Amino acid sequence: MVRDGLRSLIRLQADFELAGEASNGEAAVAMAGLLKPQVIVMDMSMPELNGVEATQRIKREQPNVKILALTVHDDPSYVRRFINAGASGYVLKRAGGAELAAAIRAVAAGESYLDPGLTSEVIANLFRQPNVPTDGQVDALSEREATVIRNVARGLTNKEIAAKLDISVKSIETYKARAMEKLSLRSRAELVRFAADRNWLIDA
Repeated sequence: MVRDGLRSLIRLQADFELAGEASNGEAAVAMAGLLKPQVIVMDMSMPELNGVEATQRIKREQPNVKILALTVHDDPSYVRRFINAGASGYVLKRAGGAELAAAIRAVAAGESYLDPGLTSEVIANLFRQPNVPTDGQVDALSEREATVIRNVARGLTNKEIAAKLDISVKSIETYKARAMEKLSLRSRAELVRFAADRNWLIDA
């Protein structure tokens, strides 16, 4: 559905040409190498390879291509990860068509773009010194607590994680709270940053 909407938007713009589309991260990397697009609109949550990993690989092979992240996540950790991977812009999926088109034009022109829907607190968090749990704190996590926060960091809801692990939503909330306390993490943004630093967002 998202790709259908993007396809329609792009085709309505006289100065845009749709080069191609991919349904997963591996395909995105392969098609980028084949088609050599000027701009890639990259989703975060994709099978096989997530958007950050795909962005890193594409930028290594094609440093001149411009990548615009398009995602539902407004946590500063997600923004930071995409920018560090080489993305030139970050747009939320709730943005309107005109805003997305403007973002594509901006990154195509060599500019950076941050969705105006990102709050000042989110932007401030991009530059805030993160809390880094010690190895001892990480070792204190139970296997189930670690599994839960891996999935939370990947963007799954408590209900989705509960279904995946075949336990109750209440249990998920308990495991998450215990893990956050053990790691001295104060927010979901810090949790995502921690998981990314540990490479826990891969095959979580």
